Amino acid sequence: MQGSERERSDADQGIAAAGGEAANYLHTFGVPDVVEVLLPDTSGVLRGKWVPGHAMEKIWKDGVAIPQSIFGLDIWGGEVDSTGIHIETGDRDGICRPVPGTLKPVPWSPQPAAQVLLTMFKPDGAPWMLDPRQQLVAQVDRAAKLGFTPTVAFELEFYLMKPGAPGAVPEPVFPATGQARQNMYAMSDLDAFADVLHEMRAAAVIQGLPADTVISEAAPGQFEINLYHRPDPLAAADEAILLRRLIDGVARKHGLRATFMAKPLADFAGNGMHVHVSLGDGAGGNAFARPDGAGDRLLRHAAGGLLATMADSLLFFVPSYNGYRRLVPASYAPTGISWGFDNRSVAVRVPNGPPAARRLEHRIAGAEAHPHLVLAAILAGMMEGIEREIEPPPPLTGNAFEGETERLSPYMAEAVARFLASDYIGRTFGADYQRIYGVMKREELAAFTRAILPLEYETYL
Repeated sequence: MQGSERERSDADQGIAAAGGEAANYLHTFGVPDVVEVLLPDTSGVLRGKWVPGHAMEKIWKDGVAIPQSIFGLDIWGGEVDSTGIHIETGDRDGICRPVPGTLKPVPWSPQPAAQVLLTMFKPDGAPWMLDPRQQLVAQVDRAAKLGFTPTVAFELEFYLMKPGAPGAVPEPVFPATGQARQNMYAMSDLDAFADVLHEMRAAAVIQGLPADTVISEAAPGQFEINLYHRPDPLAAADEAILLRRLIDGVARKHGLRATFMAKPLADFAGNGMHVHVSLGDGAGGNAFARPDGAGDRLLRHAAGGLLATMADSLLFFVPSYNGYRRLVPASYAPTGISWGFDNRSVAVRVPNGPPAARRLEHRIAGAEAHPHLVLAAILAGMMEGIEREIEPPPPLTGNAFEGETERLSPYMAEAVARFLASDYIGRTFGADYQRIYGVMKREELAAFTRAILPLEYETYL
């Protein structure tokens, strides 16, 4: 038997023994050259390994060993010593298991490749709660105890950029020549990059990602791809993080760069991550559509909880130094703690639609944020409001940027300080997670504040 044939035979037997998903993949696509095992870290950066395709069964049989301290890496992939979870602990391994439903081909790869998303557990099988996905699991379980199954849809904005040198000012694929170049909802902009956008949609079909609308957004080279609503919040967040990888991979294949950076261009709109959430009632209905005012009360309390917890949770929604540049009116991002009906200037919007589709749209998060943490914070806020029956202020009409509402801080230092001091964050996400996440972001902020900006050289040199 030839070597490649032997590898295929061994893989066939091993993957079949592993069962289910891996065996189905092999039957449909054959043995890939590599399996890319993907573990999103605390910043949503995908880390992991390449596993030979013929050894695929080991991923399901044994799991993948990755240091637990991967969740103590900063945005640059460096160890944050002040977290206290690196070498001082012996840098122990966690055991990462495949997330069901995420083993998919990688259509933009130059060689036959598969990918699978991982989530981390301790060696004894307990969840490793520094994994953001496990934080989302905890909030989904909290909702379930109240009788709710969240239905979720993500919307992701991004820019297509021309390739450039690292650190250079980005150049969008369309000239940024002032307000006249906004060209919002332009079919011509979609047509200009139809080959790239259609390939993104085709890759989403191959990977089973429920991509929906594609829109030319409010800036030159800015687009939005929406995901269909899912009655499985964990799958919805998984798909959001994998859609970002897909968009980036297909763009690179076409010699372009896709960025989810919250504010890549000073004079144009930032990139947002809008999240739509309704609550299933366990009987196939929408709890926000309950009769006799019960659905209205539930929706108000959920909105009230989101508003009451928004400032404490801001560091989850806006985790990057650059993200706070987006919290100004010129970025089209809500800047006040507000809600309203069919009003895109508020932080929490109730879109128009029939009662069965009644939902809340959370509009604060930047596109660079971690989908699992964003959704965990949203669900936590909603459950807080429902459990405590928090009544929100009256819904705003008109321009919320000019309303008399509490403003979200545009300064990362204030968001970090509030996060670390919050009793709500500590009891909801755990004191360890609060401390570790907070000190990581504090260290990132310190690195940016130590840097000297080009403007300083232009001004003072």
